[in-house]
Amino acid sequence: MAIDEALQGLEKKAAKEEVLRQALLATPKSKTPVADFCRLAGEAGFPISEMDLIGSAEDYYAAMRRSTNGGGENSPLLDGEDDYYEMFLARLRQL
Repeated sequence: MAIDEALQGLEKKAAKEEVLRQALLATPKSKTPVADFCRLAGEAGFPISEMDLIGSAEDYYAAMRRSTNGGGENSPLLDGEDDYYEMFLARLRQL
């Protein structure tokens, strides 16, 4: 299962299950937030490794940078858009 598919499935499940949603939203307060997030995702049926979560975000960000030919006036704003974990939590907070 690709990371995008896993995160989409996890988000849908968390939207329906308050306990799961609250557990995921509590991970930033943990000593190991990404590890706890990945553990909860796996327990929910969406196995996501820490390296996949971090690596996929970095790969996406690098591809975006390359597609803009290194920047310029027409480049999209990319600050903070390379963190799948934070983007996922932001979407959950809006539910």
